[in-house]
Amino acid sequence: MPQKEPNGFTLAELLISLAILAEIAAFTIPKIVLAQQNNTYNAAGKEAAAILANAYQLYRVNGNTISSSTKGSAFTSYINYVSVDTSSSFDDVYNYTGSMACSASEPCYRLHSGGMFMVPDVSYGGSASTNLVEFFFDPDGRVTSGVQTATGPGKSIRLFLYYNGRVTSWGGTATGSCSSAWLWNPCTSCDPPWFSW
Repeated sequence: MPQKEPNGFTLAELLISLAILAEIAAFTIPKIVLAQQNNTYNAAGKEAAAILANAYQLYRVNGNTISSSTKGSAFTSYINYVSVDTSSSFDDVYNYTGSMACSASEPCYRLHSGGMFMVPDVSYGGSASTNLVEFFFDPDGRVTSGVQTATGPGKSIRLFLYYNGRVTSWGGTATGSCSSAWLWNPCTSCDPPWFSW
């Protein structure tokens, strides 16, 4: 009577299969993790823009008037934040190397999401619809990689609150926008890859 061949895989076949699966996972998992992180950061960035738009409306509803000398700090009492930070640092904006330092003159506001706003000490400088005040927003509120690079993870985004209440990122600014300190033109390469409207 002929002997029946055993069913199943040999050890060598199993090891080859596991090696192939490990190779696929090595390429796929980091991309999935990065996509999930970018989605989280993008949602936080959109929430930050909405917070600024809401702060502008609350400022107006409470009887305050916007003038050319109104600073970004005028809106911070209408932002729902966890704490004020005057000593931490977080990533600079995309394509810039370095970090942003919170200080007494330019404090940072930590949000419930873990992100952080920084409010530069500038005013609108005019009353046209292209006049703006700026804010920095870091989605994770820290120096992410510990090493300052121009394009590393968790880079912050520059958000602009216009005289008429509109909020944009640097990439969406109107040509010839200005504050009391700077002239701003659209810079789509200055928005981090995690952000899109």
